[in-house]
Amino acid sequence: MPDSAVLVVLPTLGDRLEMLEQTLKSVDDQRRDVDLTLVVVAPARATEARALAARYGAIIVDDPKTGISEAINRGLAARTGEAFYAWIGDDDLFRPGGLAQLRELLDDERAVLAFGGCDYIDPEGRTIAVSRAGRLARFLLPWGPDLIPHPGTMVRLDALQQIGGFDVGLRYAMDLDAFLKLRRFGRFASTRRSVSAFRWHPDSLTVSNRRMSSLESERIKRRHLPAALRPLSPLWQYPVRWASALAARGVSARARAL
Repeated sequence: MPDSAVLVVLPTLGDRLEMLEQTLKSVDDQRRDVDLTLVVVAPARATEARALAARYGAIIVDDPKTGISEAINRGLAARTGEAFYAWIGDDDLFRPGGLAQLRELLDDERAVLAFGGCDYIDPEGRTIAVSRAGRLARFLLPWGPDLIPHPGTMVRLDALQQIGGFDVGLRYAMDLDAFLKLRRFGRFASTRRSVSAFRWHPDSLTVSNRRMSSLESERIKRRHLPAALRPLSPLWQYPVRWASALAARGVSARARAL
């Protein structure tokens, strides 16, 4: 296995086959530019989804049925020598050349994580908003909103394994927790070019459970703060929660307008 290969982990319950096929095709298109291994984590009962994934050359891993974090960790355990990790939801997309762009950013050996811009798309695939936070996202990560999109992020696998993968006690913001832990391993590289697309619709875990996601994110950021600053965290957490909710309502309003 070349030491530049990418391990792409795609968890699915197998209940959105049309969108899943779009996702699988967007992963397959990345093979033109990068060497990748696709691992699909799916329940044994999701026979159609597993068959579909197999047609796109995926390694199939059984869903442990203990949450999204453990599902991703099971995908990571299928590593066979790949150097980098990327995640994609079963209704999200990689933009053409997206993984190659992120892989190029990690040519800098000082970088442990690379991320790009992310298009927010509606169920029909129309763009309703674009996130291009760039370097600002790294600055805001410990105390502000998490503007680093999990789909469209690439991480050095050795570093991800050193932090133990994703915290199985977390349901919504396990990526934020991992990003904060990864800071000590190197710099975060970024591009403002859109490398992925996040599907914004009511069934999305973070969209339909916005408040629970915000509360979990706040707990994570608090525990990563220096002890002396933790009692002061409500001074910025409440404004950040309000601003994030306002932004989410704006994106949902644009989606409904379309």
